Amino acid sequence: MIMKRISYFLALVAFAYLITGCGSSKNVAYFQNSDNVDLEMSRILYDARIMPKDVLSITVNTTDPEAAAPFNLTVATAQSLSTRITATTQPSLQSYIVDNEGNIDFPLIGKIHLGGLTKNEAENLIYERIKPFMNAAENPIVTVRMINYKISVLGEVSRPGMFTVANEKINILEALAQAGDLTIYGVRDRVKLIREDASGKKEIHVLNLNDANIINSPYYYLQQNDIVYVEPNKVKSQNSSVGSMTTLWFSATSILISLTSLLYNILK
Repeated sequence: MIMKRISYFLALVAFAYLITGCGSSKNVAYFQNSDNVDLEMSRILYDARIMPKDVLSITVNTTDPEAAAPFNLTVATAQSLSTRITATTQPSLQSYIVDNEGNIDFPLIGKIHLGGLTKNEAENLIYERIKPFMNAAENPIVTVRMINYKISVLGEVSRPGMFTVANEKINILEALAQAGDLTIYGVRDRVKLIREDASGKKEIHVLNLNDANIINSPYYYLQQNDIVYVEPNKVKSQNSSVGSMTTLWFSATSILISLTSLLYNILK
C-alpha cells in the first residue's frame, strides 16, 4: 500500500511538471496575428538622430584638396609595429564629441548645434556653414557618420552583450538576432526597452513580440545606446530559485523510496 501511494505521488509530480512546461511554451511564436497587420502604417524610413555624447566622424571632400584640408583635421595615433620597435604614428581623422547641449566645435566655424538632427540634416547644415570659406566653383561634399552607435541586449538571449551598429539603423528583431535570439525561457510579450532621451530622461517601454503590430510601434527601431532586456518566464525563475536544491530533493526522495522498500520487505 505504501509503495502504491509513493508511486502515485511521484506520478502526480511528473504530470504537474509536464503541464507547467507545456503551458510555458504557448507564447513562443512571434507575430501570431500577422494576417491582421496594417502594413501601410509601417512605411516609414527611419533616420537616427544625433544625441549628446555621440561621437561623429565628419569628412569634407572637394575637387581641390587644399580647400577641404582645414576642415579635415587629423590626429596622430600611436601604432606598435613589433615588440622591438617602440611605436610609429599614423594620422587619422579627428572625431567630434557632441556635448550635453548638442554642440560640436568644428574647425574655422566654431560651435555648430547638431543635436536632434539626422545625418542628412547635419550634412546640409555643415555644408551651408563651410561654403563661404571656399570659392564659388567649389561644391563640397560633407559626410557625417556616427562611430559609436551601440545597443545592448541582456537577459534570456543566447549571446547577451553590447553590439556596434555599422549602418546606424537597427530594429528590435535585428538586435535580438545579433544576440542569438531569445532562449525558450524568454518572455516574448514583455520585452523591455530602456531608452534615454537628449535631456537625460530615461524611459522603459514594453514590447510584445507575439503581436505582429510591433512593426508599427514607434519603438520598433532602436536608437543608439538603447538597452533591450528579456526577462525569464516562470519556469526559468522557479528553476533558478530552486537551483541545486532540486537535485538534492530528488536524491532524498530516491533514498526515502529505497529505505521504505527495504523496510517493507523486512517487516512483511
